[in-house]
Amino acid sequence: MFRPLSIFIGSRYTRAKRRNHFISFISLTSMIGLSLGVLAMIMVLSVMNGFQREMSGRILGMVPHAVLAAEQPLDDWQAVAERVRENPQVLGAAPITQLEGMFSFRGVMQPIQVNGIEPEAEGDVSIVGSKMVAGRLEDLEPGEYGVIVGLMTARRFGLKLGDKLTLIVPEASDSPSGITPRMQRLNLVGVFKVGAELDGSLAMIHRADAAQMLRWQPEQVEGVRVRLSDLYRAPEIAGGIAAQLGEAFHAEDWSRTQGSLFSAMKMEKTMIGLLLMLIVAVAAFNIIATLIMVVADKRADIAILRTLGATPRQIMAIFVVQGSIIGFTGTLIGTLLGVLGALNVSALVGWLERVSGQAIFSSDVYFISTLPSELRLEDVVLVSAVALGLSFLATLYPAWRAAQTQPAEALRYE
Repeated sequence: MFRPLSIFIGSRYTRAKRRNHFISFISLTSMIGLSLGVLAMIMVLSVMNGFQREMSGRILGMVPHAVLAAEQPLDDWQAVAERVRENPQVLGAAPITQLEGMFSFRGVMQPIQVNGIEPEAEGDVSIVGSKMVAGRLEDLEPGEYGVIVGLMTARRFGLKLGDKLTLIVPEASDSPSGITPRMQRLNLVGVFKVGAELDGSLAMIHRADAAQMLRWQPEQVEGVRVRLSDLYRAPEIAGGIAAQLGEAFHAEDWSRTQGSLFSAMKMEKTMIGLLLMLIVAVAAFNIIATLIMVVADKRADIAILRTLGATPRQIMAIFVVQGSIIGFTGTLIGTLLGVLGALNVSALVGWLERVSGQAIFSSDVYFISTLPSELRLEDVVLVSAVALGLSFLATLYPAWRAAQTQPAEALRYE
């Protein structure tokens, strides 16, 4: 089969056993280094994607995607919820009243955010019902002043079901200080665990009890909480719904309360990706040293080819082909191993824990007790493309040096 001269000779140089075994060793190490760099990048990015997915699912499954509220408490939240559900981007709607205060139990205090919820409707907008480790959402009954807290809060206070704790909420008053603390005894009826900071900063009571604490009517709520199909478009979607409801309504979405966390996670992934890219770059540019030694070793061959009529462009293409084959092989091996590792890293960590008898990610220390992984096609394509691009760039200078070799000087050198 006909093949261009540069591809034929370049591939022969790659397959042939060289007289200088040191050159072969350097070429092999360059290929292995490139494979390890690509492998590390794919696996680390996949693990970071997995952590981001877990944190997004847990945190954004608990906090409101968006809250639609008015300047005054809503008297008929059901009507507002029905209008909100007409939007095709809305998956669920439920009432919510948010309070901020302090928990007090046997002299120990802790800041807390309390959500007044409707237990029967909360499942449409939250995952808390599936994260209960004690009690049920339905145990929140109006007038009983029951409360559900996170596992971290329960452990910090040493709480068990049936314990009484005090909620202190600041209230505006005409006193000289301007604020008067309002206290309410609550009865612990449930504990949830989502494996995030919310386990120590969030609690839930019945919306009617929250209204009573704020001196509202029992049916009044602060606003309507919505769950969206595309939570990353929450500002746009929630703003549009608020505009449809009227000028009295405004929207608050998760990007204002939790956006800094996910921005930090995204920046962390970018910075770690850039640092790992340096490993790939070092391995790729080792190809420069390999090809420079190959060019020196092939001076006589270059002289003969030039004498037979090979152009400088063809000579340059020969060594570009050779370096590109090294880079392509290393990238291909690294990509295959990286994909395989990313798909099985959780099982590998589980095997190591069973063999060693030690929990690498203990649930008592870490929010996430397993090593999650999410392989994304765009990450694999990006890493492979960058590795191939760096490998190709690394071939240009040695190949250009080979093209500048003059036949007479090369033969005299030999």
